Amino acid sequence: MKPLSSTGFALFGAALIAISFGLARFAFGLFVPPIRDELELTASVIGIIGALPLISFLLATLVAPFAADHLGARNAAVLSGAFGVVGLALISQSTGALTLGAGVFACGICTGLMMPALTAAMQALVRRSLHGRVSSVMNAGTSIGVVVAVPTVLFLTGAWRLAYISFAVLAGIGVIAAWFLLPSVSRILPANAAPPPPVSELPWSRLVRLSLFAFVMGFVSAAYWIFAPDLVVTLGGLPAGTTGWLWLAVGVAGLGGAVVADLADRNNPPITHALMLMMLAASLALLAASPGQSLLASFSALVFGLAYMSLTGLYLMTGIRLLPGRLSVGPVLPFMAVSLGQATGSPVVGMLVNAFGYASAFAMFSALGILVAILSPFYPGYIAQAEEEDTEEESGLQAAYDYQLQDEEGEPLQPEADIVEEAEEAEAEAEAEAEEAAKAEEAIKAEEAEAEAEQAAKAEEAKTEAASEGEEAKTETAPEGEEAAKAEKATDPRKPTPKGDN
Repeated sequence: MKPLSSTGFALFGAALIAISFGLARFAFGLFVPPIRDELELTASVIGIIGALPLISFLLATLVAPFAADHLGARNAAVLSGAFGVVGLALISQSTGALTLGAGVFACGICTGLMMPALTAAMQALVRRSLHGRVSSVMNAGTSIGVVVAVPTVLFLTGAWRLAYISFAVLAGIGVIAAWFLLPSVSRILPANAAPPPPVSELPWSRLVRLSLFAFVMGFVSAAYWIFAPDLVVTLGGLPAGTTGWLWLAVGVAGLGGAVVADLADRNNPPITHALMLMMLAASLALLAASPGQSLLASFSALVFGLAYMSLTGLYLMTGIRLLPGRLSVGPVLPFMAVSLGQATGSPVVGMLVNAFGYASAFAMFSALGILVAILSPFYPGYIAQAEEEDTEEESGLQAAYDYQLQDEEGEPLQPEADIVEEAEEAEAEAEAEAEEAAKAEEAIKAEEAEAEAEQAAKAEEAKTEAASEGEEAKTETAPEGEEAAKAEKATDPRKPTPKGDN
């Protein structure tokens, strides 16, 4: 089968991310109200169950880079999808907290394995000059998955088992497609690439600060992801189908998160981090203050989706920049911190809801987010400030990927495969241009030959007409010549008269 193009891989990767992150992980909060009612679970139990996929995500993330290296991109993605199918199927058939917890735990493993598998496949299929663009498209898959889950809530209100069966079927289709479309191995590190810096030389202070900020963001966001739908139904008295509009707003706003994160890295990451974390905290406070007003609740979801996806995208870029040469670790470290924060925050918010109610619990988490946002000037912006240099450091997601492979002088290394591929593309373009020029020249020659043939035909036709007119002229003048001769003989006395005339 023909390998995927860069665009095709980006779209396929976004689809797999939509299944593993959007449906298998974040869609759970949508179905908390009907699941809790049918299985008769308390808020504390839901909080603990909501933490299980985050714990399994952490465990899977620890082994995911090794799985991608030893199993290959294809097998790692298939294994991830298989856990997703099993987990979603278990959720659809759960009869209590135990089977429900087992299902969400398996879904967390699916989420933890998928991104490293796709990153390994990207290194094999996509030129590094396009890694930033492809990664942005794939990261948007989380929002797409959240949006896809919305119709199941709007049209299958209360039928959460049927919804999860349909999710399992989609995950199964993704497994089959991954087997046929993804490469079996990832790209091998070029021999002329400089080795990554030793562990002792890593910017540990920046890494610790990045991890702490990501942990707190995950801790605060857990309240919204797990309990926001239950809040508007229980406290606000809105119908269960209304929760679908919340997640639709989260997903649509989240699509702009990649753009905001890239702009943040190009301008001032600490200030943008403070703004986005403030927005995330405000979304919790707004929802707790007006759970019974659907428009305000939907607006809070828009704010939350944009803030959350922007922050995760910013953490992704910062992790890649701080760990050059370690692409299997750079994107994973901040996501592990976010998941650890969510795994910790989910049971905490559940206990606070039982003790103080939804409004007070969300207000406490909102206050924590605002407090940490004030500390955002300590957020790590770049690897080094390089004050003595006049040149401005390159920024943005693509720049972060460019510096993953460096030469001995610390400059971005262009892999030999990319050079060959670019040369082949240039040669193909030159051949296409030459072919088009040859076709144009042939067309011009054909037009000239056709014009010459037309002119020759016209000349021949004119010649034929002239000859025809000459013959007609001869025919018309012949009788006149005979009559003139007779008249001349009759009037000339020197000519003898015929004997028969006497």
